[in-house]
Amino acid sequence: MKITFLGATRTVTGSNFLVEAAGKKFLVDCGMWQGKSELEAQNEEDFEFNPQEIDFMLLTHAHIDHSGRIPKLYNEGFKNKIYAHKATCDLCALMLPDSGHIQEMENEWKNKKRKRKGEKEKEPLYTAEDAARSLEIFEPVQYDEIIEITPQIHVRFNDAGHMLGSSIIELWVEEDGKETKTVFTGDLGNNDIPLLDAPTMIEDTDYLVMESTYGSRLHLRNDEKAELFLNIVSETLDNGGSVVIPSFAVGRTQEILYEINKLKDESEDEEFKRKYKTLMKAAVYVDSPLAISATEVFRENTNLFEPEVKEEIMRGDNPLEFPGLKFTRTADESKALNEDNTPSIIISASGMCEVGRIKHHLKHNLWNPKSTILFVGYQAPGTLGYNIVNGAKKVKIFGEEIAVNARIEYIEGYSGHADQEGLMNFIYSFIQKPKHIFLVHGEPEAQEILKEKIETETEIAVTIPEFGETYEISEQIQMTHKIERKIAKTIRSEIYERLEKLKEEIKDMDTYVKQDINDENLRDEDIFRINEKIKDLEKQILNVIEG
Repeated sequence: MKITFLGATRTVTGSNFLVEAAGKKFLVDCGMWQGKSELEAQNEEDFEFNPQEIDFMLLTHAHIDHSGRIPKLYNEGFKNKIYAHKATCDLCALMLPDSGHIQEMENEWKNKKRKRKGEKEKEPLYTAEDAARSLEIFEPVQYDEIIEITPQIHVRFNDAGHMLGSSIIELWVEEDGKETKTVFTGDLGNNDIPLLDAPTMIEDTDYLVMESTYGSRLHLRNDEKAELFLNIVSETLDNGGSVVIPSFAVGRTQEILYEINKLKDESEDEEFKRKYKTLMKAAVYVDSPLAISATEVFRENTNLFEPEVKEEIMRGDNPLEFPGLKFTRTADESKALNEDNTPSIIISASGMCEVGRIKHHLKHNLWNPKSTILFVGYQAPGTLGYNIVNGAKKVKIFGEEIAVNARIEYIEGYSGHADQEGLMNFIYSFIQKPKHIFLVHGEPEAQEILKEKIETETEIAVTIPEFGETYEISEQIQMTHKIERKIAKTIRSEIYERLEKLKEEIKDMDTYVKQDINDENLRDEDIFRINEKIKDLEKQILNVIEG
């Protein structure tokens, strides 16, 4: 058996693995690249395989970084089955056409710019109609059933606890009279994600392909994050501001709604009750048509919820409904939210602030010191959300420069990904430990830290694959081939973008440094430190020029 790693390699996006085994070629995931421009440009590149030669596909879950290039794959000739959990199929029926719509809208905007420059117009990556057609090849499965793909290949989908329908996939392959088992984790959830069950613990495997998003970090525990959430929201509302929550339309939105509903049962403390009443008086808007439709899918798949939530539903207490909750479906309803100065909570996609209605809400709230932007999910480097979380003083939204005066908060505990402890516990849970582990879906620093911890504490060998590397999966793991990535075009475009960004940052630096050195209270050592940093910057600029 061979595995070629064609995405989510030393990054958290574009999940795509080509497996060759028992005379078949098949994929695990076919996700979209998101974040930095050089990553997004990869979506338009040709696949590193012939889609018509792929015999079937296994899809771990519906998030676009795992499913988003399926319509492109379909358009280019892949017409065989995609095996996925039923809830994943339901969600892809919403998310892929929505992604196609975004591709069309963004391409229309880019074509206008191309026309003004005299450049040739391009077609979108795929359309909403393309995405709808690709849904015909989805084959829904249930958890815990062993499925025979061929007499030599069997799979089982297990609950990954990351989002509705997310799956850990067990793969058994028989070759040359010997059976080998490999586990693909997809994205592993936390043990304490609201609504969902904890990830399934797998008893044994020969090889493990595991995500590593939070391989270097620990999350807040649930009780801490609920209280922190309430404090942030109530303080903002008391101050006359609104809370804007950039949220992934599927998963995080429904969990936040559940958490808000659950807070009423948390404490008898009078101050806590006052804060809760403040929250309950406020309107809570879910401003994303996709999130609204996804909430319906959640209601239709309540059999996947954790036992406590199922009991609440049986008692008639729907955890996704409460007084003050309002859904905005149309663009006009969305715009009206920013024309109303009444303090409120606005939950809107996308979670990394790259596309969708959230950008309008940021434009109307980032400048306001009374408002709070509350992040609750992973922010990939290069995204607008990442820049805001990491202290940007100004950002550009729809071509307009917006000052970041709002309160910026990040509650990491709402992440749908297991932290370092959760990842290690998943490995510890194997009765028969894997012989070798491949780490994917993580930034380099997180992966290196997790690799060292795994090898030190378990003595299991770990590989962090690079893009395009093919590994022979046998007693001796070895890299047999590497595809050279076509990146010249994307690096050139990145250089131009970075130069433009540097111009803006130097203007900002000029403003802020002058403000600092004119401050009479500034200490001599601070002035010296600023001077040294500017000298270092001068040297780096000279090095680039001379180089």
